[in-house]
Amino acid sequence: MSRTFCQTGTSPAVFPGSFTPDPTFSTRPSCAALARHAAGAVMVLGLSFTAAAHAQPAADPGEAQPGTLTLPRVDVSASPTPAGLPPAYAGGQVARGGSLGLLGARDVMDSPFSTTGYTSELIEDQQGRTAADTLINDSSVRLTTGSNGFDDTFSIRGYPVRSEDVGLNGLYGLISSNRAQAQYIERIDLLRGPGAFINGIAPSGSIGGAINIVTKRAGEQPLTRLTPMFMSDGNFGIHADLARRYGVNNEWGVRFNGLYRDGEASIENGNLRSGLAALGLDYRGDRLRWSVDAIYQRDDTKNFRPQLTLNAAIPYIPSPPGSRGNWYPGTQLRQQDSTLATRVEYDVAEWVTAYAALGYRDGWNEQTFPDSRPGGADQFGNFPLTNAYYDSYSETLSGTVGANLRFNTLGIGHTLNIGYSGLQQEAGNAYVASSTSIRSNIYNPSPLPAVTAPRNDPRRASLTEFSSFAVADTLSFLNDRLLFTGGVRFQNVSVNGYNTATGARSSRYDADATTPLFGLVVKPWQNVSLYANYAQGLTRGQIVGAGYRNFGDVLAPYKSEQYEAGVRVDWGRVTTAASVFEITRPSAIRTADDDLAYDGEQRNRGLELSAFGEPLPGLRALVSATFLKPELTSPANPAERGKDAAGVPDRTFSGALDWDVPGMPGLALNGRLIYTSGAYLNNANTVSFDGWTRVDFGARYRTEIANKPVTLRASLENAFGEDYWLTTGNFVTVGSPRTVLVSASFDF
Repeated sequence: MSRTFCQTGTSPAVFPGSFTPDPTFSTRPSCAALARHAAGAVMVLGLSFTAAAHAQPAADPGEAQPGTLTLPRVDVSASPTPAGLPPAYAGGQVARGGSLGLLGARDVMDSPFSTTGYTSELIEDQQGRTAADTLINDSSVRLTTGSNGFDDTFSIRGYPVRSEDVGLNGLYGLISSNRAQAQYIERIDLLRGPGAFINGIAPSGSIGGAINIVTKRAGEQPLTRLTPMFMSDGNFGIHADLARRYGVNNEWGVRFNGLYRDGEASIENGNLRSGLAALGLDYRGDRLRWSVDAIYQRDDTKNFRPQLTLNAAIPYIPSPPGSRGNWYPGTQLRQQDSTLATRVEYDVAEWVTAYAALGYRDGWNEQTFPDSRPGGADQFGNFPLTNAYYDSYSETLSGTVGANLRFNTLGIGHTLNIGYSGLQQEAGNAYVASSTSIRSNIYNPSPLPAVTAPRNDPRRASLTEFSSFAVADTLSFLNDRLLFTGGVRFQNVSVNGYNTATGARSSRYDADATTPLFGLVVKPWQNVSLYANYAQGLTRGQIVGAGYRNFGDVLAPYKSEQYEAGVRVDWGRVTTAASVFEITRPSAIRTADDDLAYDGEQRNRGLELSAFGEPLPGLRALVSATFLKPELTSPANPAERGKDAAGVPDRTFSGALDWDVPGMPGLALNGRLIYTSGAYLNNANTVSFDGWTRVDFGARYRTEIANKPVTLRASLENAFGEDYWLTTGNFVTVGSPRTVLVSASFDF
């Protein structure tokens, strides 16, 4: 079957209404985008429908206007790429484009937002264990919890993003609330800035950015791969990756990823045991595409990475203890998550595509972990210690439905997106503390006091319901040289809080808000893209956790705002970008009455610079730098006005190189440098943490054994063994220690 390869006007949604297109499906670049990348580029895309209704007849090459590059209409019958996603850019580490949720798929040069899509090739070559190990390649993203800890918590553009706010194929609430294992990930799409309009409200209301995981799908070629692996000091594992396609036209696909690992990892006398089973099924017909994911994840950890509160009034910061040490010997953590999700898309007509998706996740945690918050640690590392059981669960139902329409009016191309999304999440917990409190020290920890009270089953603490309806239209002028996007999303937030002891409802709110979106892209030349946007974020009211006097209360929802402008230049093998932005939001603080409350406003202004691609044959690069001013603009305490927000660094840098060694086919060396400047302990800016630099090295060798491909990889993370604090203010942990990673992938 012949299928149209390019179109005029804006690229339609691959999976409209999702943050990232489902790997089963495909994307169509605009003719202008195809022309931009034609020289030296090989682009093989699986296409799911024919030319949009508003596509114009191809221009005669002889009629091309000065300063323009015009391609004739091209028809191909090639089969889809294995992942069915926008192809990788030069070097293979970053995708040429991705999705903007409701707005659909966009080439990176056509996007009015700052986005990056990391490929599975980068994940594998850097030996990422979770999504966090890849996202730190971006200077605007910092991990605020060390590996082998309770969870992966991020900071994007200076604002926290919890692991439970990571999306799965466009739906929130379906990823493990602790971490996303790397083995089932095909792409990681990063959006910098608020995504309330694009994706709807995230469960925890993150505003600094959005992260979405695209799951693996079967490619055209059969795959049977086994990868034994080792992580210091004594953690061994094996990963199985199997894929097949069936049917007359390979329309049915099956892919399975399984992982098991066990042994001491990055904590002395600790043990990390992980199990993962991820099954992906898909069908791709001429008009119908369908997929389903079933994911089971289980972690059992003894002595996991500790976290601590520092007293905000101390005169100086204590030196970080050894990164392999455990301040709380005897901690335990068990985590389990089960997810089932499905998605379908149908081409009603050449110019109309309808879609729907639905997912369910059940997850629970059992934790034995000290509560050291009362008072916090002093400058000598002394702190009060109370041991506790803290168990929790959550059940999430998440879905979306909508349509994508493509048409022309008076010579103006339209991509109209209409969508509804909803999420319901029940969460519960059980907190049982020891009856005694003792003194301990981070350098010389005391044994944990026993919890003598019986362990309780978690009981419902909250019921959260989000629903939203959105409409957006992208107008295309001058053969995609000018793109304007406008839209609005109406959102309703309902949260009920419950007393876990009595089961009675303790608080409730039901609020709604309208969040607009405006985006502009101007391309004065085919390889230059200027963009600007205005976006709002909407965050549900925080449920106050243990350690505050108003524990169990639900705070009111709040809005945040972003203004952003930037420029991208595609030099052919390297793309460079620069952007400036401003994001404002209310601040959460601990009051004099020991309540959690919002106080004033935090305004983060920043400059981001980045470059990615293959500047020289065989040399791949990812480089970015962020300069940030995290200012408290209207705090309740006048003395803090104009100060920097606690825990937010003002300079970050990430740089990675991957080099094919000349004269030694199959051998490649790589290195990565991650720098983070110091940040303040408190909003008064009286005490600050030191900055830190982490250096990683790696190598891989691709060869054949018995005519079968084999890839050997070795990495040394934190090569110089630097000990440093990771912080979000006065809540701290230590970075990961020097870690050796070794693996061997065998294809059969």
